[in-house]
Amino acid sequence: MATQITLYIIVFIGIIVFFSSFVTVKQGTIAVITIFGKYRRILKPGLNLKLPLIEQIYSRISIQNRSVELEFQAVTLDQANVYFKAMLLYSVLDQVEETIKNVAFKFVDERNLMQALIRTIEGSIRAYVATKKQADVLILRKDIVEHVKEQLDNILETWGYHLQDLQLNDITFDEAVMKSMSQVVASNNLKAAAENEGQALLITKTKAAEAEGNAIKIAAEAERQAAQLRGQGIALFRQEVAKGMTAAAKEMEQAHMDTSVILFTMWTESIKHFAEHSQGNVIFLDGSAEGMERTMKEVMALNLLHQDKVKK
Repeated sequence: MATQITLYIIVFIGIIVFFSSFVTVKQGTIAVITIFGKYRRILKPGLNLKLPLIEQIYSRISIQNRSVELEFQAVTLDQANVYFKAMLLYSVLDQVEETIKNVAFKFVDERNLMQALIRTIEGSIRAYVATKKQADVLILRKDIVEHVKEQLDNILETWGYHLQDLQLNDITFDEAVMKSMSQVVASNNLKAAAENEGQALLITKTKAAEAEGNAIKIAAEAERQAAQLRGQGIALFRQEVAKGMTAAAKEMEQAHMDTSVILFTMWTESIKHFAEHSQGNVIFLDGSAEGMERTMKEVMALNLLHQDKVKK
């Protein structure tokens, strides 16, 4: 009976040893094996064999991406408080054995790793922001991220990790600073609006002046052409009058009549024209016999002067 019980115990122990020789490692995870506390090897995802009761699984390390949210404060060069809300994305650098050893043994536990990682990132951002003015921080979001990556990549690689991404989701200042910045933006917008309005008014005035100038040029050109046409008409009229007077004078000479009558007739016709077309209300003429005689003498004198010029 004792022998049979011993046999059962041996079979039971054998079954336990047999099944403890197989280890299943989940996808996205790497198992670290130790022997009596000393690093032995790593196990990849899937079904693996290990020495029962001797090889122990020290830890299972996830090689998937991990994220953590950060909230911290920094001070700018001009002593303004800046509040950051960030999202950190990191992962194990690779699946090389040396990298996995660093991940497994560099820190006591995950909590200490996260504390060191977060404090290192916060310190890097604070050091960078301390060299910038508060007005420049908002436009340097990308530069801050690149600075942090450049500073931390080498450090994280010695820990076995890689910084995938750092997103600064929110950057805020103290309420008084935010209010003053809003006022600056509002005043700049008003300034830009005033400048745009001034430019629009200047363009409108310029275009109006150009249009008025063009209108004046067109009117002047029309007036010039009209004056030219009027002058040509007057010249043609005078030519026709001269031709008529020449013919009339020849006929009167043949009839032995005084040609001064033509000048008198022209003078009376001119007075009639003045009376009909003048816009005034009164025309002053000397209607006395002496005035008539004086006018005739002047007309005859002008006629004789004209004839002397023609003969010369």
